[in-house]
Amino acid sequence: MTPPRVCVLGSLNMDIIVRAERLPMPGETVLGRGYNATPGGKGANQALAASRLGAIVTLIGSVGDDPHGAKLKGVLAAEGIDLRHVRTQPAPPEGQPTGLGLITVAEGAGGENTIVVAAGANAAVRPEDVRAAVDAITGCDCLLLQLELPMQAVLEAVRLAASAPGGRRPIILNASPARQLPLELLKHVDVIVVNRAEAQVLTGMDQHTDPARLAFRVAEFGPPTVVLTLGPQGSVLCHRGRPKRIPTIRVTAIDTVGAGDAFAGALAAGWSTVRHAIAARSQDEHRLLDAALVRASVAGALATTRKGAIPAMPTASEVDARVGDLAGAT
Repeated sequence: MTPPRVCVLGSLNMDIIVRAERLPMPGETVLGRGYNATPGGKGANQALAASRLGAIVTLIGSVGDDPHGAKLKGVLAAEGIDLRHVRTQPAPPEGQPTGLGLITVAEGAGGENTIVVAAGANAAVRPEDVRAAVDAITGCDCLLLQLELPMQAVLEAVRLAASAPGGRRPIILNASPARQLPLELLKHVDVIVVNRAEAQVLTGMDQHTDPARLAFRVAEFGPPTVVLTLGPQGSVLCHRGRPKRIPTIRVTAIDTVGAGDAFAGALAAGWSTVRHAIAARSQDEHRLLDAALVRASVAGALATTRKGAIPAMPTASEVDARVGDLAGAT
C-alpha cells in the first residue's frame, strides 16, 4: 500500500521544559528540579508523529536563523520530513528568532503541564508562504492544521485544499490553542480535534458538560467529524451525528506534553483509508474510522510515558503492539 501523504501547516518551537513537584498557583514561585531544551511546536510535533506512524510528511512553517532553528530542522530532517517549505527568517531586528515554548511539568501530578508559547518566527508565516507550497497542499491525502500560526495563513491553506484540482483535500484541524474560529475555516474542516477546554472556548458551554453534549455542540459549527479528547478517559467521537466513546490504553503517565499532538498526527496518518471509505459511502466507514481513532488514542497514551514532546512520539511498531489491547472495545 502506498504510504499516505500528510501536509502539516504549523509551528516549530524550541521547548524549554522545567520540571517541578507541582504547578504554581497564580503569583506563586515554585522551585524546579531542573530543565532541558527539546525541539517541539505543534506543527513539528504532529508532523513527526505522522511520519513515525508511516506517512510521507511535508511541513510548512518558519524558524529563525539561530541555533534553535538549526537544531529543529536537523531533528526533523533526520526523520525524513520534507522541509522545503520551512522558511528561515533573518536574525533580529530584520527578522524573528525561532519560537519558544515555555513549559512547566508537574512530576507529582501525572505529568500535567502548563505551556506559554512565544511565537517568534511562527508569527511571520504569511499567506504567500502557504501559496508557495500549493503543490504539497493540493497533492496530499490530508492537510493537518493547528492554531499557533497567523489565521490568514491557516485560511489560505484551507482555501487551497478546498479548491484542489481533482477534488478537495481532507482537512483535520486541531483547534489549539483555544480561540474563537471564523466560519470560513469551520465550514471547510472535515475533522476537528479539541479537548474540553478548547471545546468550551469554541462553544461557550461549561467544560464539565457531558462530553457527548460538548461534541454535539462543536459539530453544529459544521465539521462532520468531531473528536473530543479526554486524556486517560479516551475520547468521544461524533461522526455524522452519531456519538461514540473511544477508549484508550492504561499507562503510567510521566509527562503529558505532546500527547495531543501524537493523537492528531496519528489520526492524520490514518485518515487516507477513512477518507476513501467516506467518499464511497462504504459500509466500512465506521469500522475504519474507529480503527484510526484507536490507533491515535494509543499513540497519545504512549507519548505520556516519556519526557518531552518530539522525543516521546511513538513509532508504528510501538503503537501496533498496544492496539490489540483495545480490540473490540469501541
